[in-house]
Amino acid sequence: MALTDPKIKQAKPGEKIQRLSDEKGLYLEVHPNGSKYWRHKYRFNGKEKRLAYGVYPEVTLKQAREKRDDARKLLAAGVDPGVVKKATKSLRIELAANSFEAISREWYAKQLPTWSDTTAKKRLALLENDLFPWLGNRPVSEITAMELLTTLQRIEDRGAKETAHNGRQVAAQIFRYARLTQRCQTDPASDLKGALAPKV
Repeated sequence: MALTDPKIKQAKPGEKIQRLSDEKGLYLEVHPNGSKYWRHKYRFNGKEKRLAYGVYPEVTLKQAREKRDDARKLLAAGVDPGVVKKATKSLRIELAANSFEAISREWYAKQLPTWSDTTAKKRLALLENDLFPWLGNRPVSEITAMELLTTLQRIEDRGAKETAHNGRQVAAQIFRYARLTQRCQTDPASDLKGALAPKV
């Protein structure tokens, strides 16, 4: 019998893990501590496998079924959804490692010994207050000159023209470092020479 939200909410933990079956391989594990985890049992190439879909109620019954249905579509196409999930996770990790913020902090750590305390604090404040909020999560290889210009113009718009110019110079050093470490192919900051309003 298919699960319902009332049935899930009424499920009480026992001394051992309980399994509440839904449909088409989807089930909910109720742990002794009261936590409820979505699982999906399936077979691929004759082997029984499982996927984890998160915790109820953060992942709703409807969402868990959608994840199961997506996995079944992959199975119908002859693809192991477990392999796809691992590949997707690896890609997310790689993108996070190559984000503008991750590479900026890596560059910052390498440059730190060469700076005075004042310079180090100014560089970090510039990154954290003016660049990371807009560019931090972006893969460094995907940031365009227009995207960087828009970020720097936000600094200009509050009247901090010198900070905007400093932002371009710092970004140029970060992109240069990213190119040298083969995380990107271009330096959008170099395309912005003359694009900002004069400091004075």
